[in-house]
Amino acid sequence: MQFRHRTIQNAYFVADLDAAIDRWHARWGLGPFFVRRHIALPQVRYRGMEASLDISAAYVQAGDIMVELVTQHDDAPSAFREMFGAGQEGFHHVAVVPDDYDTLLARYAEAGFEVVTELRTASGRGAAYVDTRAWLGHFVEVYWPSEGLSRLYRDVAAAAAGWDGRNLRIEVDPAG
Repeated sequence: MQFRHRTIQNAYFVADLDAAIDRWHARWGLGPFFVRRHIALPQVRYRGMEASLDISAAYVQAGDIMVELVTQHDDAPSAFREMFGAGQEGFHHVAVVPDDYDTLLARYAEAGFEVVTELRTASGRGAAYVDTRAWLGHFVEVYWPSEGLSRLYRDVAAAAAGWDGRNLRIEVDPAG
């Protein structure tokens, strides 16, 4: 089965979000980072069951692709905890935006790749983390297409293009 979609983000799980921002900036010169702390997630499902999740993330543009640094503050079962325990770090997923969210998830399921975590933010943005580790060595995050998501990507890219090196962190509403 062939999957035709464009990767728009590489995401890394980090133990300490602020330390990771400083490290990525020092080593790569990237900035600014849009930071969402304790993202409001009123709808979370883990392997088909209702769940909860406490995560924070930082987004930065790196050329043509966004980089996300994400951390989980609790030990709740999730796609993140299935790969990394407390204190561990590493590459976690790529993100894609399909034309049809449900069809793409169905195609992944037909190929034997399960949704581990699915979530919606307070503003209605959402995503599913598909377990493609046996195939790719990492998860694939399938975004729910929305104007809010498109706006986030535009804002991060525009900020990076005009960044003057000041204000490394831009704190963003966690409900977004």
